[in-house]
Amino acid sequence: MKKYLKFSFMAIAAVLAFASCKKDVRPLNLDLDPVNTLNTPTDGTDIKLQPATGASLVFKWNATKAADGDLVLYEIVFDKVGGNFSKPVYKTVSDGSGVQAQATITQKDMNKIASLAGIASSSSGQVKWAVIASKATNTKLSTTSRTLTIERPAGFAVLPAALYLTGTATEGGADVSKAIPLKKTSDGVFEVYTSLQAGSYQLTDKPDGTGTKYYVDANGVIQLGNSATTVSGAAKVYRLGFDMNVATTSSTEIQSIGLYMSAYNTEIGTLDYKGNGTWEAASIPVVFYQFSWGRDERYKYIVHTPAGLEYWGSEHADNVPPAGQPADYFYLLPVTNDQWSNTYKFDPSADNHNVKVDVYFKADGPYTQVVTTL
Repeated sequence: MKKYLKFSFMAIAAVLAFASCKKDVRPLNLDLDPVNTLNTPTDGTDIKLQPATGASLVFKWNATKAADGDLVLYEIVFDKVGGNFSKPVYKTVSDGSGVQAQATITQKDMNKIASLAGIASSSSGQVKWAVIASKATNTKLSTTSRTLTIERPAGFAVLPAALYLTGTATEGGADVSKAIPLKKTSDGVFEVYTSLQAGSYQLTDKPDGTGTKYYVDANGVIQLGNSATTVSGAAKVYRLGFDMNVATTSSTEIQSIGLYMSAYNTEIGTLDYKGNGTWEAASIPVVFYQFSWGRDERYKYIVHTPAGLEYWGSEHADNVPPAGQPADYFYLLPVTNDQWSNTYKFDPSADNHNVKVDVYFKADGPYTQVVTTL
């Protein structure tokens, strides 16, 4: 009997506990008011973009509310002047993952927005913006919108992730599958050490014929399109630079590269260009310099250009012998012209022997050099 009563009490307790856990079920209320007031930037504001250095733009509006008082999320949307925001050219959530009644847009993104709205580089035009408020699946476009006049700089709003050189003037010829890759030194900035001969070249972001194409016009400005840049005269070796952020180019002829030995304060050999960003000296005699304290084995490189000499060497001001050192010991960087600083050291086996020297200014890794005792 006691067992039966215990079971009954437990059953009643379970029913009461279940009943106490039941909650009132209310229909979900998705009603909300649209944003009615846009604050800044004011209507018709003129913006001259400087994506590399300019401060971000902050768009602000008055917050709205949902009928049940729950959280409202926001998106800012941009469109062409004739658009109705049904297919905006750009949209993003507001600050705070969509919670705040403001959105911070970088000038880089504003440049992209202007481009998507049809404003060409180095020109100005208008875009308009509005705000979408939402609660779950219910969205409301603001009752008003504002217009901005944007002046874009030279350059490209969408920067290529990679860049290649192709055409009859290049080492790879007109076959785009053999296009020369450029080294990306920073976002939108590329360079290549290569030779150019009489002919023409283009830039492309894909070496398969499907990529976006660019060319350098007569003023040295990078343009979008299928035109080509003409090269005339004898073949020469260059360091070519391309900054897609501002659509500018640079070109430095590399006349020669010398192996400079510090103790003699002179070049003891010259490297010849072999193509594909590679210079080589097949055999250079090396004799360490005799000081009272011992024999000196320090060296670096001199790059000869029409503008003057460039010294290339180690990132370390003082160095140790090369045996057992990691790969970055051999990396090449622009360095001071100081006779002793930022030098490498020959392996002891090079003393009174010839060495083979290879220098690599290639796109697929750090610039580097290799010295082999013969």
